[in-house]
Amino acid sequence: MSRTEDVLVLDRPGSHRLERRAVAEPGPGDARVRVHASGICGSDRELYQGSRPEGYVRYPVVPGHEWSGTVEAVGAGVPEALVGAKVVGEGFRNCQVCDRCHAGDTTLCTAGYEETGFTQPGAMAGTLTLPARLLHPLSDDADLGAAALLEPAACVAAAALKARARPGERVAVVGTGTLGMVAVQFLAAVSPAELLVVGARPDREQLSLDFGATAFRTRDRLSDQLAGYDVVIETAGSASAADTSASLLRRGGRLVLTGIPAAGARGLDPTDLVVRQIEVRTVFGAPPAAWSHAVRVFDAGLLTLRPLITHELPLTDFATAIQLVGGGDPAVGKVLLRPRGLG
Repeated sequence: MSRTEDVLVLDRPGSHRLERRAVAEPGPGDARVRVHASGICGSDRELYQGSRPEGYVRYPVVPGHEWSGTVEAVGAGVPEALVGAKVVGEGFRNCQVCDRCHAGDTTLCTAGYEETGFTQPGAMAGTLTLPARLLHPLSDDADLGAAALLEPAACVAAAALKARARPGERVAVVGTGTLGMVAVQFLAAVSPAELLVVGARPDREQLSLDFGATAFRTRDRLSDQLAGYDVVIETAGSASAADTSASLLRRGGRLVLTGIPAAGARGLDPTDLVVRQIEVRTVFGAPPAAWSHAVRVFDAGLLTLRPLITHELPLTDFATAIQLVGGGDPAVGKVLLRPRGLG
């Protein structure tokens, strides 16, 4: 007798439903993962509101690009030893054969954009089937709830690798959401001389210090004296945050942008960038090297993610979860959805 599962479907912006489906068998090269938890971020809210850029979503869609789970079945050509492993997985469905994929820049795949939870079925379901090559096994004792945050952590790992922060440098993080708090930990690990966190939420000060920051400021408390930083990672996703980040840098400093402002936002001043010779890098998703880095740090116990989770709700409470994420309540951090058991 075939099993069934609950699957959350967004038919179009503002319209979602739970559908009961048969659990699919994995095809050649694929693995089926029993989902433990799926996180919600601003991109999922964009899906629900219909504000995600054209070409980066395909309705109807099963959301869920931040997830963790356990492999329960594999298709032909996939080692059986993978069954039972705790895993997370890359979202970008790259072609593996273009020049960018060969260079390891899979998020720049020239075959076009395809990503779990946006154009391909995501993890807001009982199971998720995807190419086994995208999986990253975790240690046997991994906290799967915390591991659901490894997708944003991998994006921050990509930013940290691009930032190239070195011991003794002055570094800063702008933004105090999930990405910002993870960025603090990655930068603290390189032993900077100073690690400043800038955000709009005063309640994040203690957590920032706990994660390794040496100073915390809200944006309205910044002054001209807070400048001359070697590296700034921006995670807030607004044009003003990008401007603030650039203003903190010394001449020749390195800026990495990870947030995505609303469409139509004005960019950084190119004259300022050129005259001060600011190096600007950006991150959209995470390539395999960044995923491996994030998983390695997590498995070593050097990345603390559990304190960032404030709510765990059943999949049936998707609407509530979306409201929590976009409600502006400072008490709301990362929200996880948990599927119920399979039928």
